[in-house]
Amino acid sequence: MTDFAAIDFETANGNPCSVCSVGVVIVRSGKVARRIYRLIHPVPNYYSPAHMQVHGLCKDDTEAEDTFPEVWASIAPEIDGLPLVAHFSRFDENCLRSAFSRFGMDYPGYRFFCTCTASRRVFGRSLPNHKLPTVAARCGYSLDNHHHALADAEAVVEIVKGIEDYSGRPFESL
Repeated sequence: MTDFAAIDFETANGNPCSVCSVGVVIVRSGKVARRIYRLIHPVPNYYSPAHMQVHGLCKDDTEAEDTFPEVWASIAPEIDGLPLVAHFSRFDENCLRSAFSRFGMDYPGYRFFCTCTASRRVFGRSLPNHKLPTVAARCGYSLDNHHHALADAEAVVEIVKGIEDYSGRPFESL
């Protein structure tokens, strides 16, 4: 896969539309072309203790930030026409669809690929689990800041490359 956007969302609470940060790494011709990290004023605007413990963000971090529509308006042109890749993509796609719905925006039908699913197919039981840090390490990448949206998106890029190298097949065919 030579052209794609790796994406990761963090949420403020259990509501999937409560995105509070997004990390995007745009890959063109097999090379990282752009990194984007944005904090987002979540809606609904409350942080659960469990979510704060996971990613370290709190209401003070995002209180003055733009809401999803403004943030996405700056990201959408950057990823236009690119497939999106995420680890456990069901979560990130659900966040994206939920945020679009919450703000009454038309969802453009982004095509998602999942590094977790690909890892299960390629590495199978050779890994103790298929969590992002485990798969990243198997692909030779040390994920030092797990649950920071940009760090997680960067790990996804390395996983795509690692899975392609290991399997000898294009990522999108897995």
